[in-house]
Amino acid sequence: MAHDMQRVRESDGRMLASSGAGSTEVGRSGAMLRVSGLRKSYGEIEALRGVDLEVAAGEIVALLGPNGAGKTTLVSIVAGLRRADAGVVEVDGLDARRRSAEVRRRIGLAPQDTGIYPVVSVRRNLLLFGELAGLGRAELRRRIDEVAEALDIGELLDRQAGKLSGGQKRRVHTAIALLHRPALLLLDEATTGADVETRGHILELVRQLAAEGSAVLYSTHYLAEVEALGSAVAILDHGQVIARGDVGDLIGAHAVPVVELAFDGEVPAISSHGGATVEGNRLRLPTRDPAATLVEVVPQVPPGVLSSVEIIRPNLEAVYLALTGRRYDEADREGAREEATERKGRSVVAK
Repeated sequence: MAHDMQRVRESDGRMLASSGAGSTEVGRSGAMLRVSGLRKSYGEIEALRGVDLEVAAGEIVALLGPNGAGKTTLVSIVAGLRRADAGVVEVDGLDARRRSAEVRRRIGLAPQDTGIYPVVSVRRNLLLFGELAGLGRAELRRRIDEVAEALDIGELLDRQAGKLSGGQKRRVHTAIALLHRPALLLLDEATTGADVETRGHILELVRQLAAEGSAVLYSTHYLAEVEALGSAVAILDHGQVIARGDVGDLIGAHAVPVVELAFDGEVPAISSHGGATVEGNRLRLPTRDPAATLVEVVPQVPPGVLSSVEIIRPNLEAVYLALTGRRYDEADREGAREEATERKGRSVVAK
């Protein structure tokens, strides 16, 4: 068992818990992470189509996008688990492809799929990954105590990892990525399947790490989570960053209330102000005054065909709708189907 546990490979997709606490310099662009012109295809499927993105030291950037938007591919390339077809990744001013060993020492990664050893204790997992990160014995024991307190896993340290609940495993998984105080923390769907308590612990710790100077790229497809973080956000859609800024600024720049009417069957002919769009059986009307718009439009609807009315208030959902013409949940369902196809493409290319 001990021999097997030592054979931890990056290609396994587990945490890259590499030593990076000593790095305080920031690259020439002023960013801890700089991604430029990044492209990646799996066969004929374009996962990334020229992504540009920067994350400064002490900054949290939520990478928001529906399933299949390319988030995991982007995080994997930054972490060195996949190779881009084109483009540049720099971490702390270092070319991630040419100076990969130095870059890995600056990164902490918690990928979407949990990567812990189920047959040994939580403490043994943390010790193993901490040793791989190059932490000394005294520092490692201190860091285990610190992350255990921050993520509320102190009572779990001597329990067998495989017998934990899903939320508890997610906390341990995240703790491994944080042990060495990485200069750049990559979290890919960190709260997927997590309970409310676990989600709260992880989000609070992300804020704390950024306050201590770490750059954080936080990949998620949960709109409410991004709004709760109060961070900068980069919206990734079909492999491209379509917007980047603070949540409030994006809402102010792109979002107005939208009145959405759903019909049984085709959308009837309705006279309205400009900006109306039709998708399937839904009519969407952007408006500064939803009540006045309803008073104008509803009397024009033939009897018995209107199935529902919804007012979408200015939020990230409205930003996404304004930028793409699609509701976020619709894009998420569509993306889940495309992501399944992309996985098939990745497996074919790997062969």
